[in-house]
Amino acid sequence: MKLFRLDNSIRTEGSVSRRLADAVEQQWLAQHPHGTVIRRDLGLEPLPPLWPATVAGSFLPPEAERTPEQLAGARLAAELLDELQSADAYLFAVPIYNWGIPQHLKQWIDLIHTDPRTRAPDGTLLAGRPAVVVEARGGGYAPGTPREGWDHVTPYLTRIFGDLWGLELSFARAELTLADVNPAMHHLRDLAAQQLTAAEAVATAHGAQLAQRLLASA
Repeated sequence: MKLFRLDNSIRTEGSVSRRLADAVEQQWLAQHPHGTVIRRDLGLEPLPPLWPATVAGSFLPPEAERTPEQLAGARLAAELLDELQSADAYLFAVPIYNWGIPQHLKQWIDLIHTDPRTRAPDGTLLAGRPAVVVEARGGGYAPGTPREGWDHVTPYLTRIFGDLWGLELSFARAELTLADVNPAMHHLRDLAAQQLTAAEAVATAHGAQLAQRLLASA
């Protein structure tokens, strides 16, 4: 069994998205001790800026000559998609940066979509495979909060990972993660701690369910 884990935080120490992802992975490994975790860390090792050349090359006819950048981008896109398709389950750790997904995650998605295999009908690329998405949010986006409606991460990832790729998604989210470092959020620290504890419990439960589902289908 193979679990694909994608990290996106630019932090290592104190990263909430990594902490929640660790909770999922630990549950998965507890039930799949001989399983493989395929790791890609875009936060620490961003992809090279090949997308513009790669997408331009993808529109050329097969017989056309391509630049070295276009060829390198096509090889990298194929490698990224091969990596995805080789897995049985998925774990995506995504912090919210400026109310959206990290730019290096967007580049990863964009580059993958230059591979011709992604032109499959919606929902068929990774159809029916389970995935857990853990999100870390510095502020609060719940109904009634000042930033309600500012979360542009969950809807986007649902469209790409769920509707387009066909993954069956579960989410775990921690909000107010900046309360410990932002003096203006000092009064929210107790609530932030409660939300982190709850999010970690949800992530742990999702990890267990992910592992159990794969065992059942083995």
